Order: sequence, then C-alpha cells, then structure tokens
Amino acid sequence: MNNSFDVLIIGGGVSGISCALLFGSAKNKPFASDKKIGVFTHQKSSALQEAIFYNAYGIPSGKLGTELLSEGKKQLTENYPHIKQIPEEKVIRIEGEFPEFRVISNKNTYYTKTIIVGIGSANTFDIEGLKQFVEPHQKALAEKKRIQLRNTDHKVTEGIYVIGTLAGCRSQLTIAAGSGASVATDILTLWNDGLPTQIHDSVKK
Repeated sequence: MNNSFDVLIIGGGVSGISCALLFGSAKNKPFASDKKIGVFTHQKSSALQEAIFYNAYGIPSGKLGTELLSEGKKQLTENYPHIKQIPEEKVIRIEGEFPEFRVISNKNTYYTKTIIVGIGSANTFDIEGLKQFVEPHQKALAEKKRIQLRNTDHKVTEGIYVIGTLAGCRSQLTIAAGSGASVATDILTLWNDGLPTQIHDSVKK
C-alpha cells in the first residue's frame, strides 16, 4: 500500500528534517533498509522565517532561516530520495494505537507504525488524537503561552514521539536539530534489536 509507512514525521522544520536526514542515512543498514519513512513538509509558519544565524554550530554566519528551511528539504531530496516528502498537506487527526496508526491529513489518510511530531510549540496546536497530551511549555516564558506534549525522553506514548520545541526543548536551532536526530537514533536502536545505534558517514569509506 503506497500510503503505508514504518515512520511518519509530522513537520518539515529543523527537528523534522534533522530526524528525516538521520533515517535517510541509515538506508544501507540491514535493520533499516526495508523501512519506509515519510515526512509531512508542510510548514505554514516557522520561527525560522524571521531568523538569521550567527551562533549555530556549522551554519555560516548570516544564514537566513528561510534559506535553511528550503535547503534542508533540498538536502533530503538530493541525498535520500527514498524518504517520502509529503508537501502541502496538513495533519488534522491521528487514530489507532501502536503499531497501527492512521494519520489523516486534509487530503489523504496514511497508515504507520510510528509517529514523530515536530510542528512547533504554538498554542494553536490542533491535531485531534494528541490534544490530551498538551501541557504548558516548561522552558518558555509563561506570557508566550507556549505548549508541549507531555513526554518522557521524547516518548509521548507507545509508538508516538515528539521532537523540537513541542517536546519541551528551548527554541534554539541546534537544540531542535539534536532533538530530531536523537529520536531517529532511538528508533533505529529499536530496529537494531536494542543495540545502541548511531549513524556516521566517513571519508575513509
């Protein structure tokens, strides 16, 4: 079934694309080679759209957030085209439970074993099936009325993870990127029979 996945990532910002890149780079590992990954890249709004960076490791000084948003998706397309990008669709509802979730967008229904949510911490969060996990953000100013999904080390409930500021992380690019990458390695570890797993490229290969 074309709409069936092992992992669906909701959000095409820093944490979501970082997560997808890690999954993409594991494509030659025996435990990940047959896995189907998708990412909803619809990004109606993002803190990056007004950002310029001078303090982010590995990012050239003066880089605009808008450039990073487009370059991240391009990097994913060019290096890991097997990762399915789903543009121009907004997730509105999640149904079911692990390992049989239904993710309903404004256009289609998808099926997945695992869900990763990384769409920011605005209090306009409106995905049915996840609202029961919403709580005040623990590391944001109260007057900003930011929210997070209740989680333990990014895990909301069996088969559902949250990343980036929606996980309760502070709003810093490198923290959000690390959050997404961390969850990818957690799931890769599960696929690798629980053996601690990280994915590195090397100039020696």
